[in-house]
Amino acid sequence: MSAQATEKDLARARKILASTPLIDGHNDLAWAIREDSTAPMDVGAYDLRKRTKGHTDLERLKKGMIAGQFWSIYVPGEAETKNAGYAKTQLEQFDIAHRFIAMYPDRLQLALSAQDVRDAFKRGKIASLLGMEGGHVIENSLGALRSYYDLGARYLTLTHNVTLDWADAALDSARHGGLTEFGKEVVREMNRVGMLVDLSHVSPGVMSDALDVSEAPVIFSHSDARALANVPRNVPDSILKRLEKNGGVVMVTFVPGFVSQQMADYEHEFSESQKAARQRLGSGDREALHREGESWKAEHPQPQVTLSQVADHIEYMRKVAGVDHIGLGGDFDGISVVIKGLEDVSTYPSLFAELVHRGWSDDDLRKLAGENILRALNKAEEVSARLRKTRAPSTKTIIQLDGKK
Repeated sequence: MSAQATEKDLARARKILASTPLIDGHNDLAWAIREDSTAPMDVGAYDLRKRTKGHTDLERLKKGMIAGQFWSIYVPGEAETKNAGYAKTQLEQFDIAHRFIAMYPDRLQLALSAQDVRDAFKRGKIASLLGMEGGHVIENSLGALRSYYDLGARYLTLTHNVTLDWADAALDSARHGGLTEFGKEVVREMNRVGMLVDLSHVSPGVMSDALDVSEAPVIFSHSDARALANVPRNVPDSILKRLEKNGGVVMVTFVPGFVSQQMADYEHEFSESQKAARQRLGSGDREALHREGESWKAEHPQPQVTLSQVADHIEYMRKVAGVDHIGLGGDFDGISVVIKGLEDVSTYPSLFAELVHRGWSDDDLRKLAGENILRALNKAEEVSARLRKTRAPSTKTIIQLDGKK
């Protein structure tokens, strides 16, 4: 809890979360299993019944009162992964996620719809949804997109950190000024099949174009407010203000550099110092580069980011976007530095206790916890049911629409 919240606040928070499903928009457990240093890709060895080395295991999920989790099916978009095969890596990540969900049938349950989430909650199980992170994995193929939906994907983050042939990434060059015509067709086909359009990681131009095109609510599975931390991964006010009409949801994340401007500036200064060191030392001298980095950190103490600052982002988004358009997406097991008070998946009740202390109503806390994202998912399902009656699966290609191979 924050220093201000009381045990009474925490008790009320827990009571609310016992009656309303708490759904988190983004957890990178599947990638943590893949990259585990002792037994990479070994789902059995990464035993969630024990305390894991990361942020997530069954006991901490229970303590955190998590009722639904979008497990991220993440594949890096950089060239080295492309050479290894985006689709191959993506399918392996689906396999890892499906296997760890199946390993704990008493605790986890695969969820493919909003109703599945509510049914799992009634059974006391964690509804396990799948969300793909990075549109590079469809390899410019709408057929691949539909196949991933059939494997269980219920959202697609249009880009990760690399600009695609059809969409600009927030942290890469804006080559297209938003979505290309093929990118807009990707959004339309996602609407048709019932896959949520996730706009975390994309440029503001892509955010705006997607909102223009999408007939279903969009989401941001793990993003914060740019007005409070001016970094490219966060959402500008101009986009937040459009969510009321669209029905979308921004899921506030716990990435320290997205929460705190001071931390964002610190990370930028460290990155610049490392860039200068590489120019002096050469990129091959990794040990010397590491020593330079550690020396810089010793001279520049890292700022502390707190739970209260995350609550500030939630309250800011409530003011700008409205209380019906906010949720939570911690990004646990995808971050190396954690926020004080939000160290792992066990800590969600403390965040709700802080909001109780700030005067939030039970109804508004229920919306934040899960009702908003369930409404968006349910609406996407309704839009899909309507569109499937009038539209055949799209066979359009990037060559036809953009003139690209």
